[in-house]
Amino acid sequence: MFLGENLLAWLVLALGGALFAGNVMAIVKPPVKPRAEEDLSRAPIARTIFMGVIGFAAAIWALASLVSG
Repeated sequence: MFLGENLLAWLVLALGGALFAGNVMAIVKPPVKPRAEEDLSRAPIARTIFMGVIGFAAAIWALASLVSG
């Protein structure tokens, strides 16, 4: 099979991990100065935490799929 049998699990692990890491970094280190006038000075906390939890769940699910299979 092209690129291995567990390609979907690896892709979900990569995307979930990136979603989690990006949202955590948005909370931990907000931008120093907004680039444009309409940019926010910091990320909305509730949405950022929600998206981080979704990314974490996807990464854990993919990791469990890779370990079990």
